[in-house]
Amino acid sequence: MSSKAKRVLPTRPEPPSVEQILADVQGTDPTDPVFVLPAEPPLDPGPAPGCPEPAAEERERLYRQIRSYVGMNQRLQQSREQLRERRRELQRVGEALERGIAEMRQKAF
Repeated sequence: MSSKAKRVLPTRPEPPSVEQILADVQGTDPTDPVFVLPAEPPLDPGPAPGCPEPAAEERERLYRQIRSYVGMNQRLQQSREQLRERRRELQRVGEALERGIAEMRQKAF
């Protein structure tokens, strides 16, 4: 078997000192995008520029659609829980059936 020699990785450079960082920040252009853009987007951005705000009918349609999805999700969760319970019940019945079959085989032989 041949073994491969491990490659020695170059060492990482030292991080800049506080003085170097401050000098770098102070030497930047005031129009640098980092200093011009807001730190966080507004909470309610509203419609995109040039796009009209959705009409009341559209908002109502979307609201009804969302309510429908939420209701469907709740029904699916209930169905999932019912299926889990039925599965547990079938497992219990299956185990009882297996025990019954085993007892009958013992009595027959």
